Amino acid sequence: MAGLGYRREMADWDMSQVRADFFEVAPENWIRRDCSPLLRLRQSGRPVHLHGVSLNLGGDSPIDQRFLHAVRSLMQELDTIRYSDHLAASGDAHQLYDLFPIPFTQDEVRRVGDRIRRVQDILGLQIAIENSTWYTNVGDMPEPEFLSAVADWADCLVLLDLNNIVVNFKNHGQCPLERFVAGVDLARVSYMHVAGHEFDERFGLFIDTHSEIVEVPTMSMACQLQRTHGLDVLLEWDNDVPSLDTLNQELSCLTPFMTT
Repeated sequence: MAGLGYRREMADWDMSQVRADFFEVAPENWIRRDCSPLLRLRQSGRPVHLHGVSLNLGGDSPIDQRFLHAVRSLMQELDTIRYSDHLAASGDAHQLYDLFPIPFTQDEVRRVGDRIRRVQDILGLQIAIENSTWYTNVGDMPEPEFLSAVADWADCLVLLDLNNIVVNFKNHGQCPLERFVAGVDLARVSYMHVAGHEFDERFGLFIDTHSEIVEVPTMSMACQLQRTHGLDVLLEWDNDVPSLDTLNQELSCLTPFMTT
């Protein structure tokens, strides 16, 4: 199945025309707010998953139990068991709503893994952790090994972001997409993300902007993993959201080889 990140720019769209099998939203945007648009998506028979940005799994501050209880209530309202956040830090003293890398070390595997276990104990269910884009980092473990070790220690799922892998490889040259995927236990993967990215001449880096079409190799890997492992894939498009026709074209490219 192919899903789509639901964005505020779509509020006035006829969502019945969107060729997505499921949707994803950031819970931070919907907690204690009118969820009617999301409930209408659910009533159309299409699930709505939660993908957050503020758990601060890599930070040092205590896990925010009040926030997690609100997430749990939203999950119940939307009738979903899918909740994920990033394997990253997002601020301790202040919520920065940005993602900062975690050192790829064995000590961090245990520390962050214990924090994920705490989240899962509060929620009473497994969450998924997304491999994040990073622009500088330290540590002595290859990224796929670190991701897998954290997931094993915490006994959580993985939200495998193929675009983030490609961006990190372009910027740092450490682990190409095929080798990264080969190093991940695909049995732990909840579903996948794909998106587009851009090169920023100011920094001399590729930036994970979610503002372009998906590159062909990334799209091909997503289709391959759907075909061989039955993994769903979701298209993220956060900036410069295009027309409905463009999004539908991208979605149609994500499922050309699915068996019926």
